[in-house]
Amino acid sequence: MSGIRPIKKIIMSRTTSDGAGVKLKRVFSKELATLTDPFLLLDFFGSENPDDYIAGFPWHPHRGIETITYMLSGQVRHEDSLGSHGTIESGDCQWMTAGSGIIHQEMPERVEGSMMGFQLWANLPRSHKMIHPRYREIKSADIPEINTEEGIVVKIIAGKYNGVEGSVKEIITEPEYLDVSMPVDTEFRHVIDKEHTVFAYVFQGEGLVSQDQLVESDRLVLFGNGDEVVITTQDSPIRFLLISGKPIGEPIAWYGSIVMNTKEELEQAFREYQEGSFIKHK
Repeated sequence: MSGIRPIKKIIMSRTTSDGAGVKLKRVFSKELATLTDPFLLLDFFGSENPDDYIAGFPWHPHRGIETITYMLSGQVRHEDSLGSHGTIESGDCQWMTAGSGIIHQEMPERVEGSMMGFQLWANLPRSHKMIHPRYREIKSADIPEINTEEGIVVKIIAGKYNGVEGSVKEIITEPEYLDVSMPVDTEFRHVIDKEHTVFAYVFQGEGLVSQDQLVESDRLVLFGNGDEVVITTQDSPIRFLLISGKPIGEPIAWYGSIVMNTKEELEQAFREYQEGSFIKHK
C-alpha cells in the first residue's frame, strides 16, 4: 500500500523514574516492542529542578542494543568502558552501539534553566549483537539543519531529508531521526520507505496528523502502512521527533539494560557481568 500513512495507534507518555531516581516521561517500552521494532524504548526527560535529574544513571551494562541520547538543553557527562568520556551539551547527540558489551554512566550536571532531552534504544539483529562496541558523539554544529521557506526547521540526526544526509551513518537498521519544528499554518511531508516502522513523538504544541487527527503534546503517533508522513498545523506551532527504521523481526529476550534473542543468552550476559567477563573489547 502506498500513499499517506494512516495513524495505527496513539500512545500517551507516562511519568516514571529510572537510573538513580531521574524523573522522566516514558513514551514507550517493552510492551510495544513488537509494534515499534527495531526500536525498544523512548524516554523524554525535562525539568528545571535539579533534584529531578541530578542523581543520573550511574555505572550500568548494556549488550545487544544501541542507545541514542539527544539533548535539547542542559549537559550530561558520559564515561564508558571503551575509555570514552565527554559532556553532551544542548543540541548534541550521543550514539552508542553497545554490541558485545559496554559499561557506562550518564550523569546530568546542574544547570540554570531546564535539563531536557531524549533517550532512544534501538535493537540490534542477531548478526550484530556481539559486534565491537562503538561510541559516537555528534556536536550540535555537525547536525545538518534545513530551514524551508515556510519556516519549518528540520534537524537531521540520522537518515536523509530533502537530499541532505545526517551525521550518523552505517547503522544496520537504516534509522532516520529527525527533529521537526513547524510554525502555524504549515504542512510537512516526508516520504519514508514503506517497509520501515515509523512513529512521531509530539513534545511541543499540536497538529493534524495524516490530515485528519489532532494530536497534542506528550503523544506518540505510530503510523500504519504507506510511504508518506503528512503533518499540518493550524493555530498552534508543533515540534516533534520523526523516527523510522527497518524492522528486525527476531525474538526479544530483555531484562534491564540488556536485550538478546534468547533467555539463555540473557542469562549468560548477566552471569558474565557478575563474574567480571562481560567486557569483550580490550
